[in-house]
Amino acid sequence: MKKINYPVFFPDATRAVLKATDSTDIKGTNTPGILVNTLHLSINPGGRIIDKYQGVRKFMNWDGFVISDSGGFQVMSMAKSGPRKGTITDRGVTFYLTNNKKILLTPEKSIEFQFRLRTDMMVVLDDFTPPKANFNEARETVERTVLWAKRSKDEFEKQCVERKLKDKPLLFGVVQGGEYLDLRRICAEKLIEIGFDGLGYGGWPISENGKFNYDVAKLIADIAPKNYLIYGLGVGKPEEIVGCVQLGYHIFDCVLPTRDARHGRLYIYEATSMDKINIRSPKFYKYYVPSKQEHFGDTRPVSQACDCLLCKNYSRGYLAHLFRIKEISALRLATIHNLRFYSILMEKLASTPAKITQA
Repeated sequence: MKKINYPVFFPDATRAVLKATDSTDIKGTNTPGILVNTLHLSINPGGRIIDKYQGVRKFMNWDGFVISDSGGFQVMSMAKSGPRKGTITDRGVTFYLTNNKKILLTPEKSIEFQFRLRTDMMVVLDDFTPPKANFNEARETVERTVLWAKRSKDEFEKQCVERKLKDKPLLFGVVQGGEYLDLRRICAEKLIEIGFDGLGYGGWPISENGKFNYDVAKLIADIAPKNYLIYGLGVGKPEEIVGCVQLGYHIFDCVLPTRDARHGRLYIYEATSMDKINIRSPKFYKYYVPSKQEHFGDTRPVSQACDCLLCKNYSRGYLAHLFRIKEISALRLATIHNLRFYSILMEKLASTPAKITQA
């Protein structure tokens, strides 16, 4: 695998696309890698098409890093909730699709398809602990997560031998257990016994009080061997990323920057230039909503502390105009800006370890 600098943020290109952008746009933001979703791509376009392109990179014309999620989040979003719930057993997860078809995703199938995607980093299938799970429910998800992790690791080793790989992808186990720290510890310890390249903070990272659960984040970081990479799955608020890097985390992914951009919410640093950005401050950024009336005649750039395509070439007033007339280029420019905000954040974190006050 090519060298990658940490910390790193992977925007979610769930279906092999970052909405409203192309691969050239992504490269232009200094974003080193993306995340794709195993379950969704196995359904559409499917393995036969992916194989024709020899993996997801050629399929989407992307030469950067790629991490593949296992489909574990869909265990909660599609199988444990939604209009038609699936079934979860030790064998795997059955999902019901919109065309009344059903598919079975097993730990082995998830790993096998991730090899077909030819990604650099892979995540094992896990049983997502629901946000309000009681102790027994959480314990069941931990037991199944560990069971699936062992089967995933066995399949991973099998695929590496069959494909005669000299340069193996990185493989991550996922720590489940909800807010029960003892269950989180048990899960992490058993995953370490199996052996992975890193551990992921799995499950819902927000406590019942609505705040990010740093206690769980710290437990995972503290228990992980020093040679492990630590991955905050779905951790995406800038201040949460800064806090997790302070704990020792290396990798993050989230839909927030791209989804917020499409909904007209941009991130801007509280600074007059890039060299004056201070991520040590508890409030180092703010939101900018171009649809607000006061921005329609604003001739300033969206951010003076950004060098993206939007900020170098267009005014706040022009972006507000694009959103007002529902012009699709507004979504592209806003997405490019938010991606650059996050890549700047990673650059600042790499050069200046940050300390923040955790609320």
